[in-house]
Amino acid sequence: MMPKFNLTRRETFRLAAAGVSAISCSGWLGSLAAQAAEVPKRKHKSCILLWMDGGPSQTDTFDPKPDAPQEYRGTFKTIATSVPGLQIAEGYSKVSQLMQHACVIRGMSTTEAAEHWRARIYMHTSYRPNFAGLSYPSFGSIVSSQRANESGLPNFVVTGKTMNDGGFAHIAGGGYLGPKHNGLILRNLSKGLENAAPPVDETEFAARLSLAEKLAASFQRTAPIPAVGAQRSAYQSAVELMRSPKSKVFDLTQEPSEVHDRYGKHEFGQGCLLARRLVEAGVPFVEVYLQDWDTHEQRRADMVRNELLPASDQAMHALITDLKDRGLLDDTLIIWMGEFGRTPKTHHASGARNHYDKAWSTAFFGGGAPGGAVIGRTDDKAAEVIDRPVSGPDFMATVLKLLGIDPHLELQAGNRPVRAAAPGGKPVKEITG
Repeated sequence: MMPKFNLTRRETFRLAAAGVSAISCSGWLGSLAAQAAEVPKRKHKSCILLWMDGGPSQTDTFDPKPDAPQEYRGTFKTIATSVPGLQIAEGYSKVSQLMQHACVIRGMSTTEAAEHWRARIYMHTSYRPNFAGLSYPSFGSIVSSQRANESGLPNFVVTGKTMNDGGFAHIAGGGYLGPKHNGLILRNLSKGLENAAPPVDETEFAARLSLAEKLAASFQRTAPIPAVGAQRSAYQSAVELMRSPKSKVFDLTQEPSEVHDRYGKHEFGQGCLLARRLVEAGVPFVEVYLQDWDTHEQRRADMVRNELLPASDQAMHALITDLKDRGLLDDTLIIWMGEFGRTPKTHHASGARNHYDKAWSTAFFGGGAPGGAVIGRTDDKAAEVIDRPVSGPDFMATVLKLLGIDPHLELQAGNRPVRAAAPGGKPVKEITG
C-alpha cells in the first residue's frame, strides 16, 4: 500500500513553487523516488555542463586565427594564456589564466546546423532527433540512471533559459529512461526552491493537489500500473526534501556577498554558483544555460561581445577556481559547449556569423581531462578540421568515459537495448587515455 502523506498549506505552496504543478513533467521527483538499489553503488565524478545556447563562434573563443584576413578574425584580438603556446580570444581574459586546467577540442565536426533545436538535441544525446522513433535521454539523464545518489537531492538539475525552440522539453528529459530521470528545472534562482508562484492562489492549488492525490489513489486501485505508484511516491519524496535541511543547498542567500560578486550578480553567474553548491552536496549532474549566442546580426554580435563573454568569463573563472580551492576540480568535469559553431567568415563589421557545424570548439576543465591540452586542429581560417575530427557520438562517448560510465553501455528502451552513445561513437583516446 502506498503510504499516505499530509501537506501543510505552506508545504503545498512550496511544492507548487518547485514546479510540481505539472505532474507529467516533474521528472526530478521521480529521480528522488528512484530506488538506489536499481543502479550499482560506485563512485562517479560529478559534471557541470555550461551550455552556450545558440552556438558560440570557435574563432571568437577557443580557436582564434590571428593571421587570417580581417573578415575571418572578426573584432577580437588573440591573447596568450597560462599555457605557453596556447592562445585564445581576448573575450576570455580571466579564463586564459586557468588554461592549465583546460582541454580544448578544436576538431568538433558534426552534422546538425540548420536548426538550433535539432542540434541541441543531437549534442545532448548523440542521436539525431527522429520523432517517429525513440526519444533519447540527454547527458544528465544518462548520468542519473547510472548514479546511486544517497544525498537526498535530485540527480540532475538544470538552470537558466533556452534561447528558443521548445525549451527544455527534450534536453532535460529522461527520454525512454522515463520521467524519474528528468532534470529538475530551476528558472529563477532568487529564492532557492521557492522561486515561482503557483498558477493559482494557494487555497485553490491545495484543493487541486488533494484532488490529484485522490484520483491517483483511485486509479491505482483499478489499474495498478507502476507509473501511478511512482508518481505518488515522487510527491512523497518531494515533501521529504522540502522538510529536510538539505533543501538549503538551493538557497543562494547563504553565500556571502563577496562570493556573489565574484561569480557575477547575473543569471549565469548565480547558476554557476548554484552548480558549485550542488556538486559539493552530492548532485552528480548540473547544467547551466547561457542564451543568445546566435550571432546572425549586429545586435546579437554586440551582445556576445559586451554581455555574454564578460559574464561567462567571470563566472567560469570563479567556478573553476572555487572547485580547485575546495579540492573538487579533479572529481568534477566542467564542459563548455554549444550546439555548433559559427561560420569562419563574418558577414558584418560587428563580427556577426551564421551557423556552422564542420569545424568548431568545445572545452573541458578538470574531471580527469588532460590540462593544458589541445585536441584537433583546424585550417588557417577555422573552416575545416585537418587533424583529429570529433563527431557528436565521439563527444558523448568521451564524456561518459570521463565520468566513469561505459560508453558502450546498453540502456533499456522497454525491451529494446539502446547504446548510451550512438553507434560509431568512440572516446577520444588523447583525452580519456
